[in-house]
Amino acid sequence: MKLLRNLLYLALVVAMAAVGVLFALQNEMPVPLDLLIVNFEPRSLALWLLIAFALGGLLGMLMSSLLVLRTRAALASTNRQLARSRAELNKLRTAGLKDGE
Repeated sequence: MKLLRNLLYLALVVAMAAVGVLFALQNEMPVPLDLLIVNFEPRSLALWLLIAFALGGLLGMLMSSLLVLRTRAALASTNRQLARSRAELNKLRTAGLKDGE
């Protein structure tokens, strides 16, 4: 099953690379990029789109990693609180047995 999944991922990556190469070959016309303050020299449309997708992917990974870190911190805090509650419960249980004897 793991081999099949890896082969499927490989086929997907190869297909995406082929589509990317075909797109780059079809869009070789140089296009200037104007970002209000900065003007970039004309480059191929495929390059600008590749840069945009890469920046979007990196920004998405950064945002999701921040969410994961915040969730892990909340989980660690909850686990510490649970450990304290269990310790207090055990202490109360043993105190009740000692008082009853």
